[in-house]
Amino acid sequence: MRSIRITRVLLSLAALLPSAALAGQVELFDGREVAGIVHSGERPAQLAAELLARDLTQLTGMTPRVSGDLATCGRLCVVLGPQDSALIREVARETGIDLTELCGQWERYTRLLVRSKRDPSRRYLLIAGSDMRGAIWGVVDLTREIGVSPWEWWADVTPRRVKRLAVDGSRRLSPAPSVQYRGIFLNDEDWGLQPWAAKTYEPETGDIGPKTYVRIFELMWRLKANLIWPAMHDSTKPFYQIPGNAEAARDHAIVVGTSHAEPMMRNNVREWEEQDGDFNFFTNRNKMVDYWRRRAEEVKGFENIYTIGLRGKHDSAMEGADTPEKARQAMTEVMAIQRELLATAQGKPADQVPQVLTLYKEVLDIYGTGLKVPDDVTLVWPEDNYGYINRLSNPAERKRSGGSGIYYHISYWGRPHDYLWLGTTHPALIREQLDRAWQMDARKLWVVNVGDIKPGEYLTQYFLDLAFDTQAITPAPDAHLTRWAADQFSGANAAEIAAIMTEYYDLAFERRPEFMGFGQTEPTRPNKIGDYIRTGGGEALARIDRYRAITARAEALTTTLPADRRDAFFQLVLYPVRAAASLNERNLRLDLASLYTRQGRTSINAHVEQAKTAHARIVADTAAYNSQNSGKWRGMMDMAPRRLPVFDEPLYPQVTTPPDARRTTAPNAAAGIDRIVSLSATSASASDWEIVPGLGSRGGALRAKLDLPSRADAAGVAPLDYRFDVSATGDAELRIVAIPVHPLTSENGLRIAVQLDDGLVQLLDFRTFGRSEEWKQNVLTNTAVRTIPIRQLAKGAHRLRIHALDPGFILDRIDVRLDGAPDYYGAPPVK
Repeated sequence: MRSIRITRVLLSLAALLPSAALAGQVELFDGREVAGIVHSGERPAQLAAELLARDLTQLTGMTPRVSGDLATCGRLCVVLGPQDSALIREVARETGIDLTELCGQWERYTRLLVRSKRDPSRRYLLIAGSDMRGAIWGVVDLTREIGVSPWEWWADVTPRRVKRLAVDGSRRLSPAPSVQYRGIFLNDEDWGLQPWAAKTYEPETGDIGPKTYVRIFELMWRLKANLIWPAMHDSTKPFYQIPGNAEAARDHAIVVGTSHAEPMMRNNVREWEEQDGDFNFFTNRNKMVDYWRRRAEEVKGFENIYTIGLRGKHDSAMEGADTPEKARQAMTEVMAIQRELLATAQGKPADQVPQVLTLYKEVLDIYGTGLKVPDDVTLVWPEDNYGYINRLSNPAERKRSGGSGIYYHISYWGRPHDYLWLGTTHPALIREQLDRAWQMDARKLWVVNVGDIKPGEYLTQYFLDLAFDTQAITPAPDAHLTRWAADQFSGANAAEIAAIMTEYYDLAFERRPEFMGFGQTEPTRPNKIGDYIRTGGGEALARIDRYRAITARAEALTTTLPADRRDAFFQLVLYPVRAAASLNERNLRLDLASLYTRQGRTSINAHVEQAKTAHARIVADTAAYNSQNSGKWRGMMDMAPRRLPVFDEPLYPQVTTPPDARRTTAPNAAAGIDRIVSLSATSASASDWEIVPGLGSRGGALRAKLDLPSRADAAGVAPLDYRFDVSATGDAELRIVAIPVHPLTSENGLRIAVQLDDGLVQLLDFRTFGRSEEWKQNVLTNTAVRTIPIRQLAKGAHRLRIHALDPGFILDRIDVRLDGAPDYYGAPPVK
């Protein structure tokens, strides 16, 4: 009786409090006992609870109790679920917690430590989501807070045992995601993800099936992505034809969409049967409409975003449309039919069914002819496959109720050349492009083409981190990279890892490893002697030395890392750095051997032998990658995707050095540099321009502000003002080197005005059209160049003024080249 009276007194005292919220630290693990987990019962909540339990088990060595019944809670439980679930309502009643702040919110959560009023000895770390995904993000943030990397499985960043786990129990309300739908596109999976899944991870399915997708969806959870465009190449059985795939997405509260080439959730490559006739709306309309109708009915019970519109059977133009007008009319009819099919299947108006039109390749051209898109349909702006967004919404388009989004690549198959092997898109470019998308109100949907996921881990996370919280755009990209390195490895090594990777991205920005054969594809052309030797070989040797330096630094770090981080370091840092270095060295050494042969010089065979050694390193490192962790990743890493010539082992020449061969010292990369004045864009400033940190050949570029109007001329425009001196009078050329972005919207150009000394103001237009040869060279080099010849530039001081005429133009550097100056492939060496 006495214990009952005490309990009643405690309950009475607790009831006097407005709520039972607590503050301070909460111990999830005290060395003896681990907190239990109670979930709200829905399948996604159960899976989130199980994920948290696995993480706690790895960290503590103890298995938490997971239950859907609050009565099973001991002294402390993590309680999770959406705020409208019976469980969370029960906890709110029991503790007096007000959760109305979550009502009507998208993917937010409240987390706080509360005490039960019925049993004051029991405490709950409550994670209440505004919706199911909000609750899941609350779990994900908790796992990050206790030290679990998003890459714990996908890159073997193994959670480490701890003696105690404590987190902040104070009330917090998470911010809403910046972009509503944030997703990944699994693509070009033929050389990694699909063979790995089929032969190593999921041989019972022989393809990318539900077991693999569960791992992918867990990774998406950890990266707070909510949308997937499934793998869709001919090598892969279609997503909806493998039992369990769609159900796995539903169980993980993942929204399913499809790529630009797959309207109405259909994988045409393998789902459109030849017996159905041509994939031609003009000649085979009824069968195509029925094909779409059947899929709309099949998937109506799932959460989807529907791609509408029409292209060819695969990634190709609409069949049968021989004029732009015919294509526009067909597209208009197709969208109306598809919207009616969706409305019928869903039993609600079409404008209440999420839909997108991805304006990819020729679809953007059709849109440009005046295609009218229903106002509720989200316009998805693609980039040009090489990192540069083609265009964004103009003022009228920004008013559309469906809003807009972007489709981005960090991996690509196609002309002028693939980059499927290594993840090399510069984070500074990603940051700048996402910043312009955000500022131009492309906020509905961001999707990134991640290829095989590996080895694009960091770039995938950077893209998705910025999509979830665009405040992360503000710092320079190296700050994010440093924090990421600390999360995967340790704070002690983070700055060095970030420095190594920044140099890796800088070198690839000058030219990606996959482009070092200096050939092209579609059609595929053979390798040729590269442009790094056109100044005599010094530039090639300097590039080899830069790669060797970061490889040595990465190798040195490997020896200092604990054993439980070496696999992760190999996958995330050492393999990409050393593989890129080796391919560059192999090709550049052979180019040098060819040059020296023509010049009749010695050391030819030494370069050939070093090229052989470099190729052998790629072979050995790729084998090591695929055998890591008892063969966990066997089949994931292919050192020659699509078998393009750049990856071929060369036929190594053996040269007999003639007796009269010249013995010369190594060429000097800076030879003739006194004939060049190279100015970094950021060495001047003006009110119309802003710094883009980390981008370009000098570690920073200048962007014409995005809110500027387009102007007809330079009158009244505050210029960038550069001063320089030349050492001798003579003919010269002025090279303006820009980053090859595209006009910001359909109402803008890509122009600047340039004035040298008191000469005429010259207008330079950097816009390219389609897949022109100029555009190809721009994206292969990440430069856009305009050259002004100068007759008899006088010795002494000069002034160069550059005026922004259009928003979004990005200036990299200015090179003043005197007659006879060496023609460097990249930026001239700094004096």
